[in-house]
Amino acid sequence: MMRLADEQIKTELSRLSGWSVVNGKLHKDFVFDDFIEAFGFMSRAAIHIEKMNHHPEWFNVYNKISVDLITHDAGGITQNDVILARTLNSLIK
Repeated sequence: MMRLADEQIKTELSRLSGWSVVNGKLHKDFVFDDFIEAFGFMSRAAIHIEKMNHHPEWFNVYNKISVDLITHDAGGITQNDVILARTLNSLIK
C-alpha cells in the first residue's frame, strides 16, 4: 500500500467529517453519551477492523475514544486509513 501525498490527504480530509492530521496520523475524537455507548462502538468497529486486518491506535476513557490511523509499513497515511476512517464514521448511531 502506497503512502498518500499531502494533496491527496487534504482532498480526503475534506470528505471525512471530524478527521484531521495530528502528528502525521489521521485523528478523530469520538464522544458518546456514556461508556456503554462508547464500548458498543468499539465492539462494532472491531468486526470491521479485523476483516480489514488494519488495526487503529485507539484510546478509550469513559465516553471518549481517540483514534489515530496510520499504515506503519508505508510510513504514513494510506488509502486503507481513509477507508477505515469512513467505516468508523459510518458506525455512529
